[in-house]
Amino acid sequence: MTTPGSLHSDAREVLTRWTPPTTEQERLRDEYVALLDAEPHATERSCFPAHLTAGVLVVGHDRRSVLLNLHRKSRRWFHFGGHLEAGDVTLAAAALREAHEESGLSDLVVGGEPLHLSRHTVGFCDARGPVDHLDVRFLASVDSEATPAVSSESLDVRWWSLDELPTDEPDMTELVSLALGA
Repeated sequence: MTTPGSLHSDAREVLTRWTPPTTEQERLRDEYVALLDAEPHATERSCFPAHLTAGVLVVGHDRRSVLLNLHRKSRRWFHFGGHLEAGDVTLAAAALREAHEESGLSDLVVGGEPLHLSRHTVGFCDARGPVDHLDVRFLASVDSEATPAVSSESLDVRWWSLDELPTDEPDMTELVSLALGA
């Protein structure tokens, strides 16, 4: 059941008041809100075939580098993020928790508004079959001299200069581009 102050109501409130930067982001926002309206468990990992997740792109305070992790399962470079958990009170807090867990950094400052949305299918998340992750991504900053740690979910965690990103996937390049404009 959705109650005021719950993660579900926070997700709906945050997404409803957010002004998307593009028409595609607006379309995704409307899809996310529709799922939240239709499914009281949309913020839970058990919600199938789609559920919300939270992520964060970490940039250096100087805005000349980003911190990415080489994801253990997908073997691709990504921002930090993952499933929402029972103890998460807000989407931004969930994103911050994921960033702490996956980077080992404790001095992160996360913005309260989403930066980017991404709906993508993941094949290794649920035994019932592929599931869509409706990722709500935030922006965080930290001193680019901070030394990250590799978690059990990653093969590597590394700072990348903006002109040497290890990926040219449109989703990630759009996320980085939005972060630089924020």
